[in-house]
Amino acid sequence: MIISRTPFRISFFGGGTDYAPWYREHGGSILTCTFNRYCYISARYLPPFFEKRSRIVWSRIELIDRPEEIQHPAVRAGLQYLDIREGIEIHHDGDLPARTGLGSSSAFTVGLLHALYAMKGNMVSKARLAADAIHLEQDLLQEAVGIQDQIQVAYGGINVIKIRTDGEFELSPVILTHERRRTIRSHMMLFFTGISRFASEIARSQIRAIPAKQSEMRAIAGFVDEALDVLVSDRDLRDFGRMLHESWELKRSLCSAVSNDRVDRIYAAARTAGAAGGKLLGAGGGGFMLLFAAPEHHGQIRSALGGLLEIPFEFEFSGSQIIFCDNAGGGAAA
Repeated sequence: MIISRTPFRISFFGGGTDYAPWYREHGGSILTCTFNRYCYISARYLPPFFEKRSRIVWSRIELIDRPEEIQHPAVRAGLQYLDIREGIEIHHDGDLPARTGLGSSSAFTVGLLHALYAMKGNMVSKARLAADAIHLEQDLLQEAVGIQDQIQVAYGGINVIKIRTDGEFELSPVILTHERRRTIRSHMMLFFTGISRFASEIARSQIRAIPAKQSEMRAIAGFVDEALDVLVSDRDLRDFGRMLHESWELKRSLCSAVSNDRVDRIYAAARTAGAAGGKLLGAGGGGFMLLFAAPEHHGQIRSALGGLLEIPFEFEFSGSQIIFCDNAGGGAAA
């Protein structure tokens, strides 16, 4: 039995510059972090005593005889990519719901590959995990996804990711004192809007809009370096909130699917109650909203949002990990 644990992520600035149509011409730049809510994948070779050869448990239960019968696209592609033909059992558990802007699909893919590699007896680097997850999602599954999520959840931490035009990337950890990190975290609030959505549909709309939104995309990318300067210096953190607001306004202008009336009402109420800025996480359309506000305004914001579910969190710095490994038990040899 192998169990992998892969964190979810919060992207602050630069989202959208990790789509291939943009970074292949201009490069990409993203400021992002992971936090202590996770996707868990358990995997083992299934002993040959069961009626069906394999068992895949996610939002449904699949009992199948051949890998090509698997309905979950990432599981089917992952098994084919790593040439695993033996009977297998895979379980997925998540701390937070899918399709909510936290990079959950990439966390699933990275965690799945990590568990499958470990099941075969292979230790792989975070760079390999990220690259393989990108290949699986973009090339094998032909999904409309960027590449920041796979990189960030594989590595963990607070990072600036720079993407070259050839798709290679450089990840630079953001070095903060403990006190500065604590203060930054104390300004953040994370709320669930109650809306789940398929990010790929919104992402396709954003990708189609890129040729006509060059100035907006350049401005979105430009926030990364200035926001980094705020974090690592003694600048007033209200500047970080202001930039989140300006970046969100730019992102909303990319295409109509990024926001909706309910989201706009939630954000307006939070701003009126004292939030300096914020954004929907991920492609937009719903899911989780990050708000940035001085701690003395948090009570007013909670009241203004009328009981929306708030998720407490802390930054995490480990990325995808194997948290349990026992290859001694039944099933095929690696």
